[in-house]
Amino acid sequence: MGSHTIYLYKDQIKEQCCKLFGSTNRLKEYIAVILAHELGHSEDVELEQLALALEEPLTARQQAEIRLRIEENAWHYAAVLLADMDTSFLQIIIEESLFSYRRSFELSIA
Repeated sequence: MGSHTIYLYKDQIKEQCCKLFGSTNRLKEYIAVILAHELGHSEDVELEQLALALEEPLTARQQAEIRLRIEENAWHYAAVLLADMDTSFLQIIIEESLFSYRRSFELSIA
């Protein structure tokens, strides 16, 4: 966060695109989605506070809730940036990205 730098790892992004969509036919769009998400983190006014909260002693539920909030905040920002994008394409990526965070949160309250 201190460097105000966003890194995109092309090999990992290609791999993710292939796993999710079966090819790299929509790779440019996929990269745009990932970049918008990362910009969402950079523009998140809550991020610093949420990151600091994760350094405190927390229950598993509290940690999972904060991590989910961080990711949801970034995705909300990305969705605004990508308002003209194919909604179903974007939703598939968002849902896949949030799956493990939501699962961790659900498991922590069970």
